[in-house]
Amino acid sequence: MIAARHSIRAACAALAATLALTAPVPLAAQTGTIELELNTANDAETGCRLTYVATNNTSVALERSSYEVAVYNNDGIVQRLLVLEFGWLPVGKTRVVQFDLPEQSCTDISRISVNGPVECASSEGEQTVCRDNQILSSRVPTIQFN
Repeated sequence: MIAARHSIRAACAALAATLALTAPVPLAAQTGTIELELNTANDAETGCRLTYVATNNTSVALERSSYEVAVYNNDGIVQRLLVLEFGWLPVGKTRVVQFDLPEQSCTDISRISVNGPVECASSEGEQTVCRDNQILSSRVPTIQFN
């Protein structure tokens, strides 16, 4: 009976050690930030063209990433809700993406606010770094981005 207890304890200890080595990094241990910058806003033939710079400074390579945003007019009224798809964001990389807002003048936009991530997935599944570790900024003096 004593030998059986020792072998069960040894098996449990070995299993615990194996699980500890193969377990994913807890989300709280993930470090770094996702930086989203509204870089430019230029009127184009079709409407307002917004250029964003997205940088993944986390420890998680993202295969898919997108955010829902609200666009406000100069009176502070929400004009539209959009999903900005940034796609693949590898660790340590910067991506530049452009989005056109049809029939919208850039001068009629006062603010763009991020409601939150719509999709944030790595090869290991959904992640929280897009929500928990984001830094937002704007280089466009007339449009707040928060």
